[in-house]
Amino acid sequence: MNYWLVKSEPNVWSIDQQKKAGAKGAPWDGVRNYQAAKNLKSMKFGDLCFFYHSNIGKEIVGVVKVIKEFYSDKTDITKRFVAVTVKFEKKYLKPVKLEEIKKNKELSHLALIKQSRLSVMPIDDKSWKIIDNMGKV
Repeated sequence: MNYWLVKSEPNVWSIDQQKKAGAKGAPWDGVRNYQAAKNLKSMKFGDLCFFYHSNIGKEIVGVVKVIKEFYSDKTDITKRFVAVTVKFEKKYLKPVKLEEIKKNKELSHLALIKQSRLSVMPIDDKSWKIIDNMGKV
């Protein structure tokens, strides 16, 4: 299994909206960056993703699971970009703020810090465990 982080502005698509989508999940679409799209293409069924509220909040608020691997993004008229379908797994009782992540030296290598504009990024196993534990407090 691989781990990822996906970003959404909560006023556009929030963790609560994702939860309401239920077991059928919802498409993770609208990604128009080639590196982020490449990351979507690398996602496999069952992979877990941190759900990050960007701009408003700047925090990891929960976890979603990939339930359908990449397919053509219906919102892209050029047919160059892809989407995956994800379903809600859990919401953190305590969101993990970007400032907390930046303070942890073991997480300083993450794309979330190094490439802050990237909307879909891989997360290594060790970092996943650290951040997941931070959210369980």
